[in-house]
Amino acid sequence: MSARSRLGVLLAALAAFTAGAVPAATARVEHLVPKAPHTAVLDGTRMQQTKIRLDRGDSQLRRSARALTARADKWLNQGPWTVVDKPKPAPGGDTHDYLSQAPYWWPSTPPTADNPWGCPYVQRDGQRNPEVDTGTDRQDVEKVFDSAYDLSLAWYYTGEKRYAVKAGQILRTWFLDPATKMNPNLNHAQFIPCKYDGRAIGIIDFSQSYTSVLDALAILDTGAAGWTKTDRAGMARWNTAFLDWLKNSDFGKQEAAAANNHGTFFDMQLAALAYATGDTDLARRTVVNARSARIAPQIAADGSQPQELARTRSWHYSTFDLVAYTRLAAIGRHVGVNLWKYQGPDGQSLFKAVDYLLPAATGAAAWPHPELEFYRYAATDVVHAAADAGDRRAQRAVPSLQEPPGGDLWALRPAAEQLDSIAG
Repeated sequence: MSARSRLGVLLAALAAFTAGAVPAATARVEHLVPKAPHTAVLDGTRMQQTKIRLDRGDSQLRRSARALTARADKWLNQGPWTVVDKPKPAPGGDTHDYLSQAPYWWPSTPPTADNPWGCPYVQRDGQRNPEVDTGTDRQDVEKVFDSAYDLSLAWYYTGEKRYAVKAGQILRTWFLDPATKMNPNLNHAQFIPCKYDGRAIGIIDFSQSYTSVLDALAILDTGAAGWTKTDRAGMARWNTAFLDWLKNSDFGKQEAAAANNHGTFFDMQLAALAYATGDTDLARRTVVNARSARIAPQIAADGSQPQELARTRSWHYSTFDLVAYTRLAAIGRHVGVNLWKYQGPDGQSLFKAVDYLLPAATGAAAWPHPELEFYRYAATDVVHAAADAGDRRAQRAVPSLQEPPGGDLWALRPAAEQLDSIAG
C-alpha cells in the first residue's frame, strides 16, 4: 500500500471515530471518505482532507461549497459543445481541427465584396477584437474547460451524481465522440485572416486552462457515476497524442522558446500533461529547468516582471504569468521539486514576484504601471498560493484580498485560476 493510500485509510478511520462511528469494515471506511484524486495541479490528499472537514460541518467550507455548487448549477443546462459546429472549418478544411482568431488583431479597412475580411489586419495590444468570439472555437473550448472543472469539483465535494454525469457528457462530446471530437493539435489556433493560418502563440488558448481538464479527469477517475473505463482510456490516448504534438510540432517548439508568459504557460502545460500521462521524468525536468530558464530571466531582483510590465495590461499580465508559475510549482510538489525555494543569481524568486503585487492586491497602493482595466481580485489566487507556500507577507495580506466574482473558492480548489476575463 502506498503512503497516499495509507494516509487515506488513517484519515477515514479518524473521521469515523470522531463522528462516533466504528470503522468495523474497510468497505464502510471507503464509503465515508472519497479517494484522493491523482491530480496534476491540485493536491489530491488535501482535497480528501477538505472533503472530510466539509462533511463534518466546517462552516467556512460550507460557504465555499455553496459558491462552488452555484457555479456548477449554471452549467447543468448548458452545452455540450463541439469543435465541429463552427460556421467555417479551420484553414485546412477539417472541422475537427480547433480554430481560434488572434484576439488583438483588427481589420484596417471596412470589409467589401472584394476584401471581405477588411485586410490587412493590424495589432492593437490589449484591445480584444469581438470577431474572435464568433465563428471560431475559442469561447466554446473555454466553456468546456471551466464547466468540466466546476462540475467535477462539485461532484467530489457533494457526491451529487448529476454533476458527474454532466461533466462526463461535456468531455466525451468535445474529446471522444467520433462525430464531434477535436483532433489533438492546435495547428490553427489564433490565426490572422489573410496573414497566418495558425500561430505557435495560439497554444496559450489551451495552456492557460487545460490543466483544469486534467484535474477534472483525475477527480472523475475516483469513481464518478457514468465515467467509464472506456472514457478514461480514451482521454489517456487523447492526452498522450496532444503531449506528443506539443513536444514535436514546430509550433510547440516555437512556443517552448517564448521568453514571456507564453513560455511559462507552455512549461506548465507540458509538465502537467507529462505527469498526468505517467512521464514523471519529463514533468520533473520541466519544473527543474524552469528555475534557470524562466524565473531567473523573467523576474527582476525587485520581484517585477519586466516583459509583462511592458504590456498595456501590465497588472493582468503580471498576475497571469504568476498563475502559470504557481501551478508549475504545484506540479513540482508532486515530483519532488520545490520551485518556491529557488532564488536566482540576483535573488529572483516566486515569493518576490508575488510580494511585488501585494500593495495593489490589498488596496494599500495604486498599481504604478499601465493598465487599461484594473481588477484587484486578479491577484487573489496567486497571493493565496504564496501564503500556502510559506510567504509571511502574503499570509498577512490574505485578509485584505478582494473576493473574486462568484466567491473565493481557494479552500476547495487551491490552484490559481485566471480570475479576470481578458484572454490571450
